[in-house]
Amino acid sequence: MAESMTPAAACPAFLIAAPASGQGKTTITAALARRLVQMGLCVRVFKTGPDYLDPQVLAQAAGSPVEPLDLWMAGEAYCRQRLYEAAQEADLILVEGAMGIFDGTPSSADLAVTFGLPLLLLMDVKGMAQTAAALAAGVAHFRTDLTLAGLIANGCATERHRELIEEALPTTLPLLANIGRDEAMALPERHLGLVQASEIEADLETRFEHGASVLAETGLAERLLAYPPVVFHPSTQLSTPPAEALAGVTIAVARDQAFSFIYPANLALLVQMGAQLRFFSPLYDTDLPPCDALWLPGGYPELHAARLAANQPMKTALKKVFHKGMPMLAECGGFLYCLEQLTDYEGQTHPMLGVLAGEGAMRGRRGCQGMQSAPLPEGTIRGHAHHRSVSHSTPPPLTYAQRQRHPAPGEAIYRQRGLTASYLHLFFPHNPEAIARLFRGDQVTSWLQGMADATE
Repeated sequence: MAESMTPAAACPAFLIAAPASGQGKTTITAALARRLVQMGLCVRVFKTGPDYLDPQVLAQAAGSPVEPLDLWMAGEAYCRQRLYEAAQEADLILVEGAMGIFDGTPSSADLAVTFGLPLLLLMDVKGMAQTAAALAAGVAHFRTDLTLAGLIANGCATERHRELIEEALPTTLPLLANIGRDEAMALPERHLGLVQASEIEADLETRFEHGASVLAETGLAERLLAYPPVVFHPSTQLSTPPAEALAGVTIAVARDQAFSFIYPANLALLVQMGAQLRFFSPLYDTDLPPCDALWLPGGYPELHAARLAANQPMKTALKKVFHKGMPMLAECGGFLYCLEQLTDYEGQTHPMLGVLAGEGAMRGRRGCQGMQSAPLPEGTIRGHAHHRSVSHSTPPPLTYAQRQRHPAPGEAIYRQRGLTASYLHLFFPHNPEAIARLFRGDQVTSWLQGMADATE
């Protein structure tokens, strides 16, 4: 059906972006989402780009799942459909940007322009006054196709500070809110970003409620609700995932404090294709649930390495299914868990599964991140890398990932028996057919047949 013949959905929608990282985007987005919830409204929140930790926090603040919107990793059709579905039920949509507004290709600005999202420019104005207005005006005029709804001045210390900024702003760029520096709103961080929401749930609730009360005094939510709505149409280009492609396949998914970097969209796709999901904890469980395939997602195994190493029954169970050739996907933290040993930030070395030769070690603040695609035998799947560790003494890789915008080889991708392992975090909806083949073990079947032929 053509877009013009399909009922549209409309509601106020905004992209919250900043000139740089560290301006308080997640803090303000979470506080605004909670303020809207307090008002009895339905708010849907999205996060620009690949991210696991910010969405966990935002989901708790908004009371609903938060998905990534990335034009390269997920595709325009996917993003368009998610926004359309959200607009059908939401009173307001918030999209948190990534990095600086114009940083990256595609950037947060590209996302805003593609879907007609007005921009809420958030700036930490500590140490400047009229200069903040000059920077905001520069952002407003950098692209003619970008619509700025206004400025949110974060860290605005006094009423006089606010007046100096507001007086210097062009009349076409209003100051929507000024927010004082308030540590009670700030969100705690760790080496890959924010602390996981599940670890500090009660503390986050206190911060959300306080942040919402601060924003209530500014009237920001009321101003945004009065803004003209954005009209969203369903995507006409999004292909339907192959129904029943994973019918009869039970996938065991590791999920606990050590393995939690899981896109809800990945889980939803597996279920949509007919898979049965069974969750287990490598930290606490002593055996696997009955399963046909297994997924070890990323997370923070380095923070729980001692407990992972000590859980010998689980390690034995995982080695058993590995040697049977079960299809297994290990991403980033899951990949480190599969190695022979892992050295944590304190320099302590812990024995891991040992189903893949090699060692992993954390390496401080330096790391690797960026968009990459995995050219697997099952098909190419887009995703991203984000880690602050190194691996060495590993076997020759099956192949290397392809970087989005650089010719150098990306992350090494390993395949041993039914195990596919790398630092990459894959976004399953990019290529559902390839994901189905991976968890069905189509390539594993060929490998097992080859092993049988070799022994005849």
